[in-house]
Amino acid sequence: MFGIGMPELLVILVVALVVLGPNRLPEVARALGKGLAEFRRATSDINAELQKAQRVIEAEARAAEAERREAERKEAAAAQAAASAQSAAATAPTIAPPVTAAPEGERVATGPGATAPAAAAASVASAAPPKPDESRS
Repeated sequence: MFGIGMPELLVILVVALVVLGPNRLPEVARALGKGLAEFRRATSDINAELQKAQRVIEAEARAAEAERREAERKEAAAAQAAASAQSAAATAPTIAPPVTAAPEGERVATGPGATAPAAAAASVASAAPPKPDESRS
């Protein structure tokens, strides 16, 4: 226990018997035994409280870790969904509405308020080469 062997323990008991006397020695031994038992009980209660606190802290840490992993998993799934949506949009063929040229003399609306077909028709009409005048032939 404390590195005390049998010869040292006998010396301590003989000194205690001489100092305390045979009448008082049992009372002191009983009080010492009760004190040691109370000390052990207190230390076991403290150990139980520490172990309980450790379990609570570990449970909180596990819950926080699970929450962090779930958030990472959701973030990765959202990033993967966004990436697949981008790749699907990039590989999907885009179908443009049919573009018709505006008849000569008809004004086509252009600018920010114009509709897409009108703006497309304006761009096609402006890009087309001018038609030869048929009356000159």
